[in-house]
Amino acid sequence: MAKTTSVTGVILLLFLSPSSVFCFVSSESDDPPPTPAPWPHQFHSILFMNYSGALQLIDLWYDWPNGRNFNIMRDQLGGLLYDLEWNNGTSFVYTLDESKKCRTAQLEVGILRPNWLDGARYLGQEYFDGFLCNVWEKVEFIWYYEDVVTKRPVHWVFYTGRSAHVMSFEVGAALEDEKWQAPVYCFARKGEDEPQLRTQSAIAERGLRSLVGFVDTVS
Repeated sequence: MAKTTSVTGVILLLFLSPSSVFCFVSSESDDPPPTPAPWPHQFHSILFMNYSGALQLIDLWYDWPNGRNFNIMRDQLGGLLYDLEWNNGTSFVYTLDESKKCRTAQLEVGILRPNWLDGARYLGQEYFDGFLCNVWEKVEFIWYYEDVVTKRPVHWVFYTGRSAHVMSFEVGAALEDEKWQAPVYCFARKGEDEPQLRTQSAIAERGLRSLVGFVDTVS
């Protein structure tokens, strides 16, 4: 007995860019749209950041069980900057060199929850950096790309155009407890060095935390 095949979707190929090759659009599917995978409760990730040509590497440690998040940032040909965030809304941005700069801040919300992408709007599938990704948009602030097969994040971009390429993603990796301690001068000179330590990374991350936190409290 011969088998028949029905076409239930339409594939639309759009040339976009070297890193974003084409989109896939399913036009006749009754399946509900996919939802983004929650972040693991602990992970370590290396991010390559690009903001209008300004390049940065971020060593990201996420530790939800202990209520803390750590971004160790290096500008291209620059030094290290440490951005330590706690779930009580306290954060420290500091250096560990001889300048001993530190800025403290207090937000109304803590670190991003593992399910912070709940409620994001599904946009479809797109190839990015060579990976076929599901794409979501959250509160018109961030666009999030997740590998269709592994469910690992591949890329995200803020509304400002600042983008993150995920170079590695180690689920379950944890940083030693002693590395989470802000230096003593962060407590002795609160806010003194704030102008020198305003970074695009810190501003964007705090904007996302505040915006997502606010949406969650009113939804």
